[in-house]
Amino acid sequence: VDFMIDAGSNGLCILANFSEQFILSDAERETLTKTILAHVNGRVPVIVTTTHFSTQVTIDRSLQAQQLGAIMVMVMPPYHGATFRVPEAQIYEYFARLSDALNIPIMIQDAPASGTVLSVPFLARMATEIKQISYFKIETPGAASKLRELIRVGGAAIEGPWDGEEAITLMPDLDAGATGAMTGGAFPDGIRKIVDAYTAGRREEAAA
Repeated sequence: VDFMIDAGSNGLCILANFSEQFILSDAERETLTKTILAHVNGRVPVIVTTTHFSTQVTIDRSLQAQQLGAIMVMVMPPYHGATFRVPEAQIYEYFARLSDALNIPIMIQDAPASGTVLSVPFLARMATEIKQISYFKIETPGAASKLRELIRVGGAAIEGPWDGEEAITLMPDLDAGATGAMTGGAFPDGIRKIVDAYTAGRREEAAA
């Protein structure tokens, strides 16, 4: 945690897919969330991943994260294993019920791991109609195209369209309108330099 902050990370996300979330017990999740948020102590914002197939479990995890000081939760659509999916109506209800329970934003994680296709019109509709949904981590193939279209269709409701796939497509995603990037922890100082230069209008420096 100290390395990530010292290297210039604007914020942290904990318990995400390539971190620990699928192998932790509830008690371990609670220990890590409490310990990390206390150790960060407000130095940077912290997002907590609270994904679960159960709406109520997701709500309970998210309320705990909110109470402990998370500024946002990140959640994938409900899925379980290789084949258990739910249709759009139930995905909508899942996120709507979560939103009603929270006072902090929800970032929808659009990741191939869920095996659930989230179309741009559906994401834009949720952003427009569900209060706490305004951030999106786009990890799907062709992320730049999806980000560009999501921003076009969703307009002002799309507050935080983010690059997500380890910054592999960072420059195209920034060109498409991404306002942030959430990557693994290996190279925060380098990625910060790219994003800072880009947002300051120095695209050539960012590309270099």
